[in-house]
Amino acid sequence: MNIYDIEVTKVNGDTYRLNKYKGDVMLIVNTASQCGFTPQFEGLQALYEKYKDQGFTVLGFPCNQFGKQEPGNGQEAMQNCKINYGVTFPMHEKIKVNGEERHPLYKFLTEQQNGFFNSKIKWNFTKFLVDRDGNVVNRFSPQKSPSQIESDIEDLL
Repeated sequence: MNIYDIEVTKVNGDTYRLNKYKGDVMLIVNTASQCGFTPQFEGLQALYEKYKDQGFTVLGFPCNQFGKQEPGNGQEAMQNCKINYGVTFPMHEKIKVNGEERHPLYKFLTEQQNGFFNSKIKWNFTKFLVDRDGNVVNRFSPQKSPSQIESDIEDLL
């Protein structure tokens, strides 16, 4: 299996395979609209706007597994992101990133890039950087701001 075989669901309910982004650099982020890291949406949007014409995208996946900081559904999360942070990058339905019900995307990502002690996602706004060939090349902690990983993105573009 590779990342392009994985199906995801957009906020509007449409399902698609990530092969839609084959040849692009992807930054995949588990998000929450009521988290201390939520202002990172601004930086993620800035990266998306700056590099989207060069084959870069940010993919947001709302998750409520950390402090119940994403209580609504995916549509409500998207509305919050759009209204408060001007988010236009693709947002998806709420998923689980840990446990037996974790989404296949996060199973794949964590198998490719372990965390500090294990593969478990520790909090909202963990970021995975995927190169144009679908390789998961880096994993960034929530504390790493989008601006701090910009040079990593530029290296892949």
